[in-house]
Amino acid sequence: MKKKTIVIILLLQVLFCFPDLYATHNRAGEITYIQKSDLTFEITLTTFTYTPSFADRPVLNVEWGDNTISTAYRDPNKMVALPNFYRKNVYVIDHTYPAPGVYTIVVQDPNRNAGIKNIPNSVNVVFSISTKLYVSPAIGRNSTPVLLNPPYDKAAYGHVFIHNPAAYDPDGDSLSYALTVCTREDGKPIENYTLPPATNSIRVNPVTGDLVWDTPADTGKFNVAMEIQEWRNGKRIGVVVRDMQIEVYNTNNKPPVNSPIKNYCVEVGQPVDFIFSSVDSNNDSLKLHSNSGVFSLTPCPATFTPLTSTKGSASSHFRWVPCYQAVRNQPYSVIFKSDDNNSEIQLSDIDNMNITVLGPSPGLLSAEPQGKLIRLNWEQYGTDIISGFSIYRRDRPSSFIPDSCTSGIPASAGFVKVGYIAGSGVTSFVDSDNGNGLQFGKEYAYRIVAVYPNGTESKTSNEITSSLISGVPVIRNISVITTNSTNGSIYISWKKPDRLDTIPANGPYEYLIYRSPGVSGTNFVLVDTISTTDLNDTTFVDTPVNTVVNGYLYRIELYNTQPRFLIGEPAFASSVFISATPGDRKVNFVIHRNVPWINTNYDFLRYNPGTAVFDSVGSTNLLSYSDTGLENGVQYLYYVRSTGSYPAPDLPKNLINLSQEISITPLDNEAPCPPSINVSSQCDSLFNTITWMFPDPKCADDVAGYKLFYKQKADDNLEELATITEINTFKYKHFTGDVIAGCYAVSAYDYNGNIGPLSVTFCVDSCDFYEIPNVFTPNNDGYNDRLIAKTSGLVEKVDFKLFNRNGLLIFSTSNPRLDWDGTYKGKIVTPGVYFYSCDVSEKRITGTEIFHLSGFIHVITEKGSEVRKEVTK
Repeated sequence: MKKKTIVIILLLQVLFCFPDLYATHNRAGEITYIQKSDLTFEITLTTFTYTPSFADRPVLNVEWGDNTISTAYRDPNKMVALPNFYRKNVYVIDHTYPAPGVYTIVVQDPNRNAGIKNIPNSVNVVFSISTKLYVSPAIGRNSTPVLLNPPYDKAAYGHVFIHNPAAYDPDGDSLSYALTVCTREDGKPIENYTLPPATNSIRVNPVTGDLVWDTPADTGKFNVAMEIQEWRNGKRIGVVVRDMQIEVYNTNNKPPVNSPIKNYCVEVGQPVDFIFSSVDSNNDSLKLHSNSGVFSLTPCPATFTPLTSTKGSASSHFRWVPCYQAVRNQPYSVIFKSDDNNSEIQLSDIDNMNITVLGPSPGLLSAEPQGKLIRLNWEQYGTDIISGFSIYRRDRPSSFIPDSCTSGIPASAGFVKVGYIAGSGVTSFVDSDNGNGLQFGKEYAYRIVAVYPNGTESKTSNEITSSLISGVPVIRNISVITTNSTNGSIYISWKKPDRLDTIPANGPYEYLIYRSPGVSGTNFVLVDTISTTDLNDTTFVDTPVNTVVNGYLYRIELYNTQPRFLIGEPAFASSVFISATPGDRKVNFVIHRNVPWINTNYDFLRYNPGTAVFDSVGSTNLLSYSDTGLENGVQYLYYVRSTGSYPAPDLPKNLINLSQEISITPLDNEAPCPPSINVSSQCDSLFNTITWMFPDPKCADDVAGYKLFYKQKADDNLEELATITEINTFKYKHFTGDVIAGCYAVSAYDYNGNIGPLSVTFCVDSCDFYEIPNVFTPNNDGYNDRLIAKTSGLVEKVDFKLFNRNGLLIFSTSNPRLDWDGTYKGKIVTPGVYFYSCDVSEKRITGTEIFHLSGFIHVITEKGSEVRKEVTK
């Protein structure tokens, strides 16, 4: 026999003796892409392989989803050695699609490694990964998120395991996450695939991307797959799947514990600066990592600098000063990870935080009326990165106060976008209401935002109000002199018109004074005509009018009588009218007015019977006010004094006008405020304990009792459960029967019968109180002879299957209590370890839901076994 033949035979013997060494190197992988043109994409295949394996793949075939296949070559310059004998491999290839559509890219590589416990016969199952690619002109250009955190971490039996892919989307699209099924050849789901067994659960946080395995209930190798879903304008535009293997070890090593971190909202130029640290109870040395797209941003990358490293602890300094280029709608996710250096097994702890970067607020300087237009002026924004500015307007001032983490202007603030002006250096905009003309007599509020190239809006500017000013005449006063329902009077004055020779208007003249009920009325009637040759008659007292029931809007027109024509535009202004509602030991006011000047202050004056004068009791620049500390049942008399000015420098200032007088009597018509509520479940006794309290003790001053409401399902209506008349009772036990899930709310009522608003609705979903023993002794000793599950009674049914080590089904039932006697075909089973899979149907507030359990049961049949207690999972 030739020497070459002998070598081949020996090599084949080695491969057959050690099948795990052949084609079993795949441990994880994903497919991402960058769009280069309308139909051409650069595809990146990333695999993570086990380096001791003999198998290696310098090339991989790519199935494009359009009935074509190409060969991708590994880039040797991008191979990276990772901990735990992992290696990162990168294959890059371009592909042009024939037309728009939805394509699934699949890469498959025989085979998976042997011994994967949640994939039956795994050594004969193809390893495949896929990505869904959307080619659509409606979507626009798109690149997938890149996954920055490699999946090489190990897990420890009995300890929570967390993995986060650190997905970063360069386009700023929003991301969501979900578990999915691992796939085989042609990207098809693996038959009989199950999730790894967990003591509590295995899940993916759909927002943060944390894959949480709480906690591994078995040792060995397990594979999971998670989807990273990409969204734009509310539509899903792509899906990347990461398939990864997790090895669970029974170890005395404990994972490190990271210091707490928090989310940030910062403006451009504001630093995010803190020390990240981790400690290790085994006194192992630690290595800290941070993964995020913020480390590769140009021109303002973040830094993560090591500070200290001693046995059992380490710290690093994270610092990022975001620049204008970093502004986007979606927050940046930053992953922080610590790896210990334990001789037995390396374990990790991982946390993530979000950083939202906001564009600074523009500084709005003025809103100047110019004829039938209003010109806005603002400060230089300070960067050429932005595309331009959006202008927003609403009728009358708003009470909108943006929080520190809000960009743009929410629709609830009542503003409407009325214009956009391109350019980063522009500082003004003329609002003409899109050519339709603004209205005289209306007060407008303006805000602007800077718009970035990706469409993100900056924080809103300050708010400035303005109104059109008719040049002839200019009203200064609409002030109530006398409050009376039949003989009231209002004083009206205006600025003498000037520069009439530019029209020309040589006179003689007439002032026409019109009045309409209500501060925004349109039913104008002529109340007086003032003829004048010198325009010096600039005052008028309107009487008799009913100044009790409403305010009035006035329109003043100036005419040249020979020839007759209207000079300029009519002037509009209203009186100040206040409405009041009684409250418990207080009066609530709302101010109504419609004036072309800007009122900056409102003084509230209350009549003092002791001195027979009105005293100032408070002031505000808002349109609402409450006078508190009053006595119920006592009548009070008020009026308001407004102070304002026209914004233009050559127009009247310090304009003082008075409202009507109003009488109001405080009374207890206010219900107590809503309590805060909490609900806890006693699963074994099937009752819920509802507790409540008032966040502010003043809310409980006149409480006479409480009403408790309940609904069993989320889509049911709340119904009254109980009335509690003991004012010092803040607890109620609700025995629910066999369904402990439900929702509760509570309200308080006072001695005058005022029923307060409901608290927030607090729902308890499920106790998850279903336990399957993991030790069972069917030895006829009268103790633990039947396998009985513990359940709270919420479980409607189960789909329980028990298998021996060869995968043979030996017992199945839908009985929630299981009640197995340990026999198969009439005989007690062989002692050993048996595997179960169980789908549990449980009653929840959303109806019946199913959760999955899996694990092992140790069957012991020897007489006199020392196992005297059930050992639960």
